[in-house]
Amino acid sequence: CISQPAASQAVKQLENQLGEKLFRRTSRGMELTDSGKMLFKVLSRPLEELENAENRLSEWRMSPGGTIRISASDTYTKYFLMQEIEKFHRKHPETNLIVMNATTSESCEMVRTGRADIGIVNLPVEDPEIRMVSACRRFHDIFVAGLRYLPMRDRMIPLKELENFPLIMLDRNSNTRKTLIAFAHSLGIHLHPEIELGSIDLLKWYAKANMGIACVPREYLGEELDRGELFEIRTDPPIPERAGGIIRSEKGQLTSLMREFIDDLCREEGNLREREGF
Repeated sequence: CISQPAASQAVKQLENQLGEKLFRRTSRGMELTDSGKMLFKVLSRPLEELENAENRLSEWRMSPGGTIRISASDTYTKYFLMQEIEKFHRKHPETNLIVMNATTSESCEMVRTGRADIGIVNLPVEDPEIRMVSACRRFHDIFVAGLRYLPMRDRMIPLKELENFPLIMLDRNSNTRKTLIAFAHSLGIHLHPEIELGSIDLLKWYAKANMGIACVPREYLGEELDRGELFEIRTDPPIPERAGGIIRSEKGQLTSLMREFIDDLCREEGNLREREGF
């Protein structure tokens, strides 16, 4: 599937590299020299194996089986991912779904280096080697507290006023924390937590123990708010909505099975593809 001059140039380069003539001209065209026949005999088997490997890979990409390696935080896994994995596994019991616990920055690294096929992370992600496939969840961060702070429940609290209270936040490496701090700084407000924790569950537990005011996505607070264990502290202005999304490596490829899994994740939220449009 290449032109005759290109083929002739490729043969000439190979002969120069090997220091041997591989073809000779005859009245009927071209034929292999003895050196060419020997080289063809040696290389024919590995070339055949390479072709077979390519065919098997293509079949695997199109098959209903295979493995999907997913990198996600423990919060995403517990509150969002596990139920979707269960549904997908019922449809495709032959598919192996591997979930690896990681923060957003760790997920980016795992996707970038090929250790994970897709990552579920807090947006935004600014990395030229990472492609965002789709937004998949929307979050509304709110401040919550226990009974010790009950007098704050029935009034609107200026966000700046929270500078004077003990705050509980995720650790400084989390995208959730960075997004909140950046928003506050844009308003000239400096929120410095007294307690930094590594999970949403810990934030809720510390807030229920009256250790301070925690910032937690409303989507993870249904039971605690319903039971009155925690209540929302309404702030002016409120924290802007943010999103979680699905990422992959710019160099990676999505199989048909991965695309179906991503479609299922996004269908629950009613989100459309934002970039790839497939």
